Amino acid sequence: MMTLKYRLGRGETVLGTWCVLPSGDAVEAICRAGMDFAIIDLEHGPHSFETAANMARAAQVAGASALVRVPANRQELVLRALEIGSDGVMVPQIEDAIAAELAVKSIKYFPEGQRGFSPFTRSGGFSAHQVENLAQRKNAETLCVVLVEGVSGIQQLDAILVTPGIDVIYIGTYDLCQSAGHPGQPDHPEVLSLLESCVRKIVESGKAAGCLAQSVEQANEWQQMGIAFIALKADVALLSDTVRAAVEEFRG
Repeated sequence: MMTLKYRLGRGETVLGTWCVLPSGDAVEAICRAGMDFAIIDLEHGPHSFETAANMARAAQVAGASALVRVPANRQELVLRALEIGSDGVMVPQIEDAIAAELAVKSIKYFPEGQRGFSPFTRSGGFSAHQVENLAQRKNAETLCVVLVEGVSGIQQLDAILVTPGIDVIYIGTYDLCQSAGHPGQPDHPEVLSLLESCVRKIVESGKAAGCLAQSVEQANEWQQMGIAFIALKADVALLSDTVRAAVEEFRG
């Protein structure tokens, strides 16, 4: 299977969702329905790393990529998110180049970073077999996503963009609308204008842009804008919206 990093690198658009429910079965069902990736949300979800490992395995069994959003930009959290065998990590609240560089160095092995080395994990195959090229292979395959989520990060985007090793810059529109003075309004014209400006810069830099889509229609709009990494809602929203529509249709 082609890695998510490879697919984005050759210009494909990929579609996934946020996974807040701490359930491997839910992840597998979503990915078997055709999603390219599942984001295991350790920032807002109630998951333990043990649960996240099973969720990552479930996504991969279903033919999708498993990404983990860590709760903070800390090296030990990024390391654990990688050692459970995820295909990449999403690091939140990146506001400047220093934070971006820390995220990359936490994700990458030497010489590109400072990731701690142990082959005796799911990521390493649980053994020292073929350990010689493990670091090189993981550096080439692992997806590095940073989340720029506020006005202060947007103001530092040019500096973040030149940080080596970043594959995707994901613009968090909920935090952005809040810091822009429009809380709860990710579709506010000022927020959309900021988003479009950011996407243009990201695409010109050769990196992939990412964003949340609230509907299939919006996902199509984002793709036209140049966003290649699209997260369609979250598992709980997909479930809730489907049930609500069915109930309304039945009672209507």
